[in-house]
Amino acid sequence: MSFREKVLKVVKKIPKGKVFTYKKVARLSGRSRAWRAVGNILNKNKNPKIPCHRVIRSNGKIGGFNQGIKKKITLLKKEGATH
Repeated sequence: MSFREKVLKVVKKIPKGKVFTYKKVARLSGRSRAWRAVGNILNKNKNPKIPCHRVIRSNGKIGGFNQGIKKKITLLKKEGATH
């Protein structure tokens, strides 16, 4: 399984209303220092079944989202996620 596939598998399992950091996704995917690669992988993802909006920065800030930061914030609020 490629690193990309591992990242998408981890992100797909993030429960509604919860968030993981890019760093945590990298660690759970087997490459603890590859948090930037995680961001790049998620930015290119177009599969709506992968909840990329549930991944945030380690400092608690929202981070990027391929559909725009406003959309990411809206989705997180709708799910009741705290960041």
